[in-house]
Amino acid sequence: MQEIFNIFIRSIFIDNMIFAYFLGMCSYLAVSKTVDTSFGLGLAVTFVLGITVPVDYLLNEYILKPGAMAWLDEGFADVDLSFLSFILFIAIIASMVQLVEMVVEKFSPALYASLGIFLPLIAVNCAILGGSLFMQERDYQNVAEATSFGLGSGIGFFLAIIGIAAIREKIRYSNIPPALRGLGITFIITGLMGIAFMSFLGIKL
Repeated sequence: MQEIFNIFIRSIFIDNMIFAYFLGMCSYLAVSKTVDTSFGLGLAVTFVLGITVPVDYLLNEYILKPGAMAWLDEGFADVDLSFLSFILFIAIIASMVQLVEMVVEKFSPALYASLGIFLPLIAVNCAILGGSLFMQERDYQNVAEATSFGLGSGIGFFLAIIGIAAIREKIRYSNIPPALRGLGITFIITGLMGIAFMSFLGIKL
């Protein structure tokens, strides 16, 4: 239980997808103009990561890893399907994103309209695929650890995009030099937030 909690906290603050690895920056920069749209996208990314990482973990453990299919028959003990990881992970991600898109369109048309093209683009968001690939690389011991990592990574993305959106709404009323308005000042603030998140490296987990 302690290890699951450690993975969860680490994936939020220390291994943050935005500030530690700069994954998912396209939607992070494009959608973070208002808190409302950022909140919706953050929830969608958290949901997708929370579902796809454990599903991809099970897929990796019982089908893709070398010898993973030995549970079917001893003749499959030498089968290695790890070369299919990318395409199968993306297929799972695309399926989950399609589900999210249908739910958002049904229950929140306004949010669906405000997110626009960036909602279906979650399927090709490198933060989502990165979550599954990091899970595979770190070789978590069970599905609970993989789920903890997926949810933590999603919450980390959620906090990052909500934080930058709140700041961007405030600085509209600030006297920013014309050359830095828009993405210029956003990149600077993102760098400062990344430095701030580096302070969590001191947490002993």
